[in-house]
Amino acid sequence: MDRAPLNAIRAFEAAGRLSSITQAARELFVTPAAVSHQIKALETHLKLPLFVRGHRSIALTPEGKRYLEDVGPHLAGLRRATAKLMEARDRRVLRIQAHATIAMRWLIPRLSAFHEQHRDIDVKLTTTLDADFDGAQIDGAIRLGHGNWPGMRAYRLVPNELVPVCTPAFRKRRPYLQRPQGLAKVTLLHSLARPDDWSHWLKAMKAASVDPHGGLKYESSVLAYQAAMEGHGVAIAQKVLVESDVRSGRLLHLYDQALDMGSYTYYFVCPVDARRSEAVSVFRKWLLESVRRSTGGA
Repeated sequence: MDRAPLNAIRAFEAAGRLSSITQAARELFVTPAAVSHQIKALETHLKLPLFVRGHRSIALTPEGKRYLEDVGPHLAGLRRATAKLMEARDRRVLRIQAHATIAMRWLIPRLSAFHEQHRDIDVKLTTTLDADFDGAQIDGAIRLGHGNWPGMRAYRLVPNELVPVCTPAFRKRRPYLQRPQGLAKVTLLHSLARPDDWSHWLKAMKAASVDPHGGLKYESSVLAYQAAMEGHGVAIAQKVLVESDVRSGRLLHLYDQALDMGSYTYYFVCPVDARRSEAVSVFRKWLLESVRRSTGGA
């Protein structure tokens, strides 16, 4: 039997993994028609259909799903091997992914210090949510959760403490905000990425008279914080992400009560087999030491 064409397998794997001919074409830097042609050639070669085609959609057949499960890890391994070889040829490259808010408000201010100490490592920071480890798109990530991602090592970074924040001028004009119940009279600012934060904090403060869902809603926490600094209302913030604004006087903690979310916080995560990139180990050790120093750890 003739060998299966590698380009056709690559096109099939990308389309199956992304569930989209168009996205596969974008990833492979070819046209959608070229991807479709390669998949049809592979189906002809294998003498069976791999996809069920609908109106502007595709779905794997049972045979296609099994084939993807078999070939996917091998192609991911090839991508990793290629990326590793290119890094060794050029410079060490470290690809880090983080959500936009913690990237902008916590990680970026620290990265210049890492670069000063490790000029031989180029850091590529992305906030793309669908970046993955298998495709060699990222080496490490900062993620929010309970620290239990399968196949990953997770290193806790900071406490996740929720605090309401607003500008000093906003607070001064509203004396009824001395107690949490006064929040019922102002606009609450929400992050769509963290829709339950107000509910958690208000429940912990026994402020049942305040509607935890009303107010203005923004795509990310960084937008909600900016709205608070514009005087549009009170945002529920992760304390560690507004430290610089509180120190500068742009924002203030409306109350002394902070709600610690416990294990649900930010972690640096990397694959169990992180030895594939020495740069990951260097970055992890530096990051944890930076956190230890900033929190006054021994």
